[in-house]
Amino acid sequence: MREIQFREALREAMNEEMRRDPRVFLMGEEVAEYNGAYKVSQGMLDEFGPERVLDTPIAELGFAGIGVGAAMNGIRPIVEFMTFNFSLVAIDQIINSAAKMMSMSGGQFSVPIVFRGPTGNAGMLSSQHSQNFENWFANTPGLKVLVPSNPYDAKGLLKSAIRDDDPVIFMESELMYGDKGQVPQEEYLIPIGVADVKRQGTDVTIVSFGKIMKVALAAAAELEKEGISAEVIDLRSVKPIDYATVVESVKKTNRLVVVEEAWPLAAISSEITYHIQKHAFDYLDAPVHRINSWDAPLPYAPTLIEAILPNVARTVKAVKAVLYRD
Repeated sequence: MREIQFREALREAMNEEMRRDPRVFLMGEEVAEYNGAYKVSQGMLDEFGPERVLDTPIAELGFAGIGVGAAMNGIRPIVEFMTFNFSLVAIDQIINSAAKMMSMSGGQFSVPIVFRGPTGNAGMLSSQHSQNFENWFANTPGLKVLVPSNPYDAKGLLKSAIRDDDPVIFMESELMYGDKGQVPQEEYLIPIGVADVKRQGTDVTIVSFGKIMKVALAAAAELEKEGISAEVIDLRSVKPIDYATVVESVKKTNRLVVVEEAWPLAAISSEITYHIQKHAFDYLDAPVHRINSWDAPLPYAPTLIEAILPNVARTVKAVKAVLYRD
């Protein structure tokens, strides 16, 4: 094991898969000559050349469509969006082409493509550059949606995504690229659709994913100081969702809090809440609590950002509420 940055883990995953399979290539804005907007693809142009690491114009609809066409013809593209906020320009190709092609062609065409890049708030970037769309994409049959929270998971999941024969949405965070974590030297894969219990506990289950896992784990540490044992689950994949791991945890703890950065309506937390009330209702000793961003565009001011986004204080308060200790 060695400690590397989140961006380095992603780069290793792409490098290893491109060395293993000559059909894999990377395309996107500034991925080549500039070494990536967040330096995820640093050095890849030098190793693989301009035929496999391609700079694109600022035209997401166009290069997403090129990627889909390439995938339909047996190539395995990795398409990087500088931010998933810009994926809205390409959403027709992602949903109406990539996600539906297998079904519309009667199984004649698969689309082995990965759309990856940063998602969510990244500081003082205001409304149009601070949005979460994982629940939007997860609502589309034919897409798999992954949101890793640490370098180890990021590398193993990205390698699995690149090898997958279905289109995969792989969502990162600008605020995590510099995060460090332990990653093995040897090759490994993490299966898609399997959650991970990051912390064992007995009193309450906290479910989250992506960079909000930092909030969930920090809240669990604070709660421990007051004698409250929180089990923390990282979904890692929000399409498909590993419901079974969450259900088994709730059967043990009898309480659930879901923490998610996206807006509240039709969120992943809503889906988890529905599933638990259907499959573990008799085990619940309190209503499920959800924590989301406020139902409003994210502002620019840092004080307002802190107020709107999920944080440790709101999570601790929600846990105490389900324990009837508020």
